[in-house]
Amino acid sequence: MNDIEDQSHVLALCSKHLGRRLAGISKMLGGKVEAESYGAGLTTMDGTSYVNCAGSGVFLLGARNEYVVESVINQIHRHPLSARLLIDETSPRAAQALASICPEGIDKVHFVSSGTEATEAAIKLARANGFRRLISTTNGYHGKTMGALSVTARAMYQDAFRPLIPDVVEIPYNDLDALRRVLADSIPSCFIVEPVQGEGGVIVPSDDYLPGVSALCAEYGAFLVVDEIQTGLGRVGGTWGIDGMDVHPDVMLVGKVLSGGVVPVSAIACTSNAYKPFEKDPLLHTSTYSGAPISAAAVLGTVRALQVQDIGERSRTIGQRLLASFSKSSAAAPAGTVKEVRGKGLLIGIEFTDPGFAGEMLLGLIEHGVLANHSMNNSSVVRFTPPAILTDDEMKIVEAAVRDAFSGITSAETLLNPGETVRSSSAPAVG
Repeated sequence: MNDIEDQSHVLALCSKHLGRRLAGISKMLGGKVEAESYGAGLTTMDGTSYVNCAGSGVFLLGARNEYVVESVINQIHRHPLSARLLIDETSPRAAQALASICPEGIDKVHFVSSGTEATEAAIKLARANGFRRLISTTNGYHGKTMGALSVTARAMYQDAFRPLIPDVVEIPYNDLDALRRVLADSIPSCFIVEPVQGEGGVIVPSDDYLPGVSALCAEYGAFLVVDEIQTGLGRVGGTWGIDGMDVHPDVMLVGKVLSGGVVPVSAIACTSNAYKPFEKDPLLHTSTYSGAPISAAAVLGTVRALQVQDIGERSRTIGQRLLASFSKSSAAAPAGTVKEVRGKGLLIGIEFTDPGFAGEMLLGLIEHGVLANHSMNNSSVVRFTPPAILTDDEMKIVEAAVRDAFSGITSAETLLNPGETVRSSSAPAVG
């Protein structure tokens, strides 16, 4: 079998055992099959190379980061999973390492395997503390298990699974008046919010929003959960999305970058007061792989890499360069196709006036050797989450690919009706 035949075979297996639609999406994007990754690079089975600015925000440290891989391999050779009766030596060290880089007052950690599990743990912790009502924001994204889905305020994901968990209120993002109106009835409430709405289309709030949220939660005695799954650990510069702000969460959700791009792991990081129900009864919320030594080793490697490689500062400076470059290059797109280029650090979004243009952009990027994602809660936005270890040559590849992809977008004059686009056969809608 040659490489092309190998890829076709894998796609056929995907269609048969994982789903025809999933295989169909892959074929629509060129039919490539991932085979190897290192740093910012990704190679497919046929030898095609890409700069990976996708991965839903996981690969801030790049693929196979040396500090994370070394830590994980050493753990595999010693003790990858625990007996779940005694305490293993690695998970407490990982909890200490994570707590050491959290905002002041956050000193308790509960490990889980994914971001949506972190949301579930936070919801249970809020309710165990007596905060029954949950408040989330329109187009916020916190996961798709039943509890997390209940606060992921997007009907297209929720409707097929109703009834969801009760006592959930949805309010607009970046709207302090809306939050005040809800909290004013004095019902014990938990508010969950992202520092930047990633899947919502890279929505950066006003400077006063998050401090205002924190002040309102303190004023009304609400339980504040800050979802740093996509923004945290250097993605938007610094260490956290709330860095430098007067924001005091009861719980932070941590994920994606925490894995170091090697072993899936997420966490909730809490104040001691918020954590009391879980501390009082450690069996109140458990899972088989929570805090597994192999995932804890990934956390230790990640925290080390963040510090040694100065990831937060690199995110800030590289992000400034790419944001400026993308904004300038957007002039190459046909008039009326690009709505806005925005971002913070290495979380950058390009919003188009129609989802079809976003689809064309994704395909154009692939043709020019760059991978990006669309935003699940805003299909008109192409989202870039590049590694902070990009070399100058890799940045030039990304910048050139974005410029060329802008140039290849269909003219806005092909719009038949508002919201309906004539698209070439190679540029399907995304979302």
